[in-house]
Amino acid sequence: MTKRKASILLHKSLHRSRLAQVALIVLLWLAGEAVSRSTGLPIPGSVLGLFGLLCLLMTGTIRLQTMRRGAYVLLADMLLFFVPAVLAVLDHGEFLGPTGLKVLAVILAGTFMVMCVTALAVDFGYRVMLRLETRRALA
Repeated sequence: MTKRKASILLHKSLHRSRLAQVALIVLLWLAGEAVSRSTGLPIPGSVLGLFGLLCLLMTGTIRLQTMRRGAYVLLADMLLFFVPAVLAVLDHGEFLGPTGLKVLAVILAGTFMVMCVTALAVDFGYRVMLRLETRRALA
């Protein structure tokens, strides 16, 4: 089998399989963790892994439609990732008083900041995507 045929076969199987898409996201996350730990960067490995996925998407190596189903699987089950944190709060009564209000204020402020930065990043990405599409249309 030639390299081109193998690439097409891999792309088709990735496009059809939610499990393969989730596995690719997890592999990129693990690769980001490995880079973060080996280089000592103060950036979380998950951020590096998603940056790697962003690079793959922007270069066209992977199309957005190829990863969409796997991303929906992770988003649909996202609530399950927060259950252990909620149960931990119930074990610590001090979080139900003034300390809890302070923690809640920090969480709300942090959430607001994350939402603002995410909005700016999405806006930036959208503008870059429009520029790339305009260049491709003109070429």
